[in-house]
Amino acid sequence: MARAAPEEVRRRWEAERRVNEARVAMVHGLGGLPTPPMLSERPETPPKPFTTIPFSRDRDFVNRGDILEQIDRRCSEPAARVALVGLGGVGKSQLAIEYAHRLATRQPDAWVFWVHAGTYARVEEGFRTIADAVKLTGRNLPKADILQLVYSWLSNERNGRWIMILDSADDRDVFYNANIAHGTTSGDERDRRPFVTYLPQSQNGSIIVTTRNKDLAFRLSGRRQNMIEVGPMAQTDALTLLEKKLGSPADLDVAADLVRALDLVPLAISQAAAYIQARAPRSSPEKYLTEFRKSEHRKSSLLQYDAGDLRRDGGASNAVLTTWQISFDYIRSKRRSAADLLSLMSFFDRQGIPGWVLKPPRVTKQEVPGRCLDEAGDTDLKNGSSASDGGLTDGSADTIDDGFEDDVAMLRDYCLIATNEMDEFEMHGLVQFSTRKWLEQSGQQETFKQKFIERMAASFPTGDYKNWATCRNLFAHVQVVLGYRPNENREEIWATLLYNGGWFAWSQGRYEVAQQMVGKARRAREKRLGKEDAATQASISLFALVLLDRGQWEEAEKLFVQVMETCKTKLGADHPDTLTSIANLASTFWNQGRWEEAEKLFVQVMETRKTKLGADHPSTLTSMANLASTYRNQGRWEEAEKLFMQVMETRKTKLGADHPSTLTSIANLASIYRNQGRWEEAEKLEVQVVETWKTKLGVDHPDTLTSIANLASTYRNQGRWEEAEKLFVQVMETSKTKLGADHPFTLTSMAHLASTFWNQGRWEEAEKLFMQVIETSKTKLGANHPDTLTSMANLASTYMNQGRWEEAEKLFVQVMETRKTKLGANHPSTLTSMANLASTYWNQGRWEEAEKLEVQVMETSKTKLGADHPDTLTSIANLASTYRNQGRWEEAEKLFMQVMETCKTKLGADHPDTLTSMANLAFTWKSQGRHSGALALMKDCAQARQRRLGAEHPDTLSSLATVTKWGS
Repeated sequence: MARAAPEEVRRRWEAERRVNEARVAMVHGLGGLPTPPMLSERPETPPKPFTTIPFSRDRDFVNRGDILEQIDRRCSEPAARVALVGLGGVGKSQLAIEYAHRLATRQPDAWVFWVHAGTYARVEEGFRTIADAVKLTGRNLPKADILQLVYSWLSNERNGRWIMILDSADDRDVFYNANIAHGTTSGDERDRRPFVTYLPQSQNGSIIVTTRNKDLAFRLSGRRQNMIEVGPMAQTDALTLLEKKLGSPADLDVAADLVRALDLVPLAISQAAAYIQARAPRSSPEKYLTEFRKSEHRKSSLLQYDAGDLRRDGGASNAVLTTWQISFDYIRSKRRSAADLLSLMSFFDRQGIPGWVLKPPRVTKQEVPGRCLDEAGDTDLKNGSSASDGGLTDGSADTIDDGFEDDVAMLRDYCLIATNEMDEFEMHGLVQFSTRKWLEQSGQQETFKQKFIERMAASFPTGDYKNWATCRNLFAHVQVVLGYRPNENREEIWATLLYNGGWFAWSQGRYEVAQQMVGKARRAREKRLGKEDAATQASISLFALVLLDRGQWEEAEKLFVQVMETCKTKLGADHPDTLTSIANLASTFWNQGRWEEAEKLFVQVMETRKTKLGADHPSTLTSMANLASTYRNQGRWEEAEKLFMQVMETRKTKLGADHPSTLTSIANLASIYRNQGRWEEAEKLEVQVVETWKTKLGVDHPDTLTSIANLASTYRNQGRWEEAEKLFVQVMETSKTKLGADHPFTLTSMAHLASTFWNQGRWEEAEKLFMQVIETSKTKLGANHPDTLTSMANLASTYMNQGRWEEAEKLFVQVMETRKTKLGANHPSTLTSMANLASTYWNQGRWEEAEKLEVQVMETSKTKLGADHPDTLTSIANLASTYRNQGRWEEAEKLFMQVMETCKTKLGADHPDTLTSMANLAFTWKSQGRHSGALALMKDCAQARQRRLGAEHPDTLSSLATVTKWGS
């Protein structure tokens, strides 16, 4: 049924009143008491138009965009109605006051009436003020109907133009409940009409409403187009307001931080300024901000400060907390469920609150749990309960949905929450804080905090990839949980929530927050469940994995040993969980370059799994792949290839050719081929993996991106720069979108792209990317993290190739010293940094310094990695180059010959590294004047490179150019 317009409602009441008066007259005419003589009032001379604005003009007023122009534009139309709607304290009344004063100045022949509309009594008081102002005849009679008298005067166009401001019109009952009465004297209560019927729509008048209630704003203004939503200030306006209150700020950044901390709410800014002024010079914006951020208790104290304001109604508080809590109290009195929803939302992060998490959980027939958690946190086994116990019928489910939507509508109407098209809500941070303090005052804060923790624990899944979309939407709210402590009965679910949140954070490379979450989950589980409980052990293991990825290998090792020993004692040496803990410990050794220790543990795990689970069990195959990776890092290509091949074939048979584990094993085998310089074979496998991942997981899955990056690396090694660059750019951009610009995988992809630029001699582009990677890595991972150090070394190499020796040397020294401290002097990465520094000395002709470092690297590599490890052979070749440049031909020749022969045996006669050693030996012979031998060897090298690398590969072109030069 359509709602009657205010004018129509008024006519109905007028008709009923006339009928009642006629009936009374008939009774009197049939012998009733004689009618007493009518009292009259002498007419007064009507005054000239003036204003009844109870507030002076604000010298600190800040014009906010075009709001005043919008009001003026709408009020210029006949019978105009405008509603300023917004949260308490956002400046609605101040805008109305300013507009009223401007209008009074511009149109002195217009009446401007101000009516406080917070209660019916205040409305009647306002109308009485109007009656007195215009000197209405009959207003002082005992039974004068002031509302009707004012209505009639306003409706008479001969009385001139008028504008009425209905300020603080927040209560719908004041306008639409005819039975509301607060000790007024406006005639018989039976004749009362809703106040809305006394608001005329005459051509000569306009009405401006300020309200917190959107629904009431719509009802009073008649259409959405007449509503002007007033929100917090723009930051520039907020800074202007603060400056007007306090003078020019000494530090603009501090001032900006302060107004943002106050959510750009004018009342909060004015309140803070008043506090600072009252305590100057011992207070300042900077000191206030520090106090504000110190604790919730201190923030509450500051936000309750009330210094008074002449331009706010005497019944209105000047403290922002009190102002908003009036709205909360009203909502709770009218709709308790809406107040409860607001209370729950106040504990979430202020943005992106999903509607599905807020809705009351439904229990369906299939979802009735066998064990239910009661209010005390104890478990109760529901024996013999029917399938419908606790269930919801379709009708009750619809009722819950309707009730939830009604709650949302009420909170939106009062501008306490906002929503978007994705069914997400947001709140102002100060509104959330104010709600929590309101709950604290009523003793309900802890209740709703625990409800929030329970709701989040039930909604946030594990960190598996399939759950990433859900985790990403909810993660900001899980971060909030870090700051909340549960009661004892909810501590376990709180720990589970933080464990899952930490798992997701770890998968996203957000190691710092992951460490915080998992660390708290671990301590809570240790306290609640004991150190030997499986859940506690899982927390310790995940915590160690986070430390591992942060490069904190010693701490990770200690924890993995602890888990391993506990599992051995608790479960047995051959239990799957024990074997997993051993494998994790082996991974720690692997990351530290402790290949022999890692190998020993991986072999132990593999053999035990073979015996316990079978040779083709997935866990057994994983342990075989881990062992193969260890062989690969040791340069034991044949052993690694054999194991990877075995794993791949078994997985194909057992799991299928397109199973993720099978694809991983194919990619591992391709990496062996790539390291052996068997690029065509590597490329073939990598293309297969890329295409299958795309079909199976999608183009933006991390595993797909990894496979694309591997293929790009193969192209780069083949000198196919454009193809490599195209793929690396694709990986980088997708990773930025999917994982974030500061995710470790994104940073790695940027470094790969920079290396591609580096290989092409595009130094400036490479430098720019490497610099970006370094800065982000420092912030994200820390200045000493292995990935940060690698990016610094890459940048140093870029400087070196540009001839910027001093800058390169400085970075290389920094990297070397940090790695020595962090990883140890014998770690492969430390040796690499020493070799890089030696190259810088070498390029500067500092042969003795270069030689000293290169000998150290070579000897350590022989001991650590073995005499035939690729890295050892590289160090020998570097030392040989130094000898050659010093004219020590025989020593250089001897080393180059050793490298070449070992490469032939280890890698094959046509391996790229073997061919590089041939070229180095040819250059040495050339330097000795052995021209014919040098030319013949270089020709062999060029032909081999043509066959192996292709005619267009940079190394092929370089060797062909040398042959031409030497042969001319």
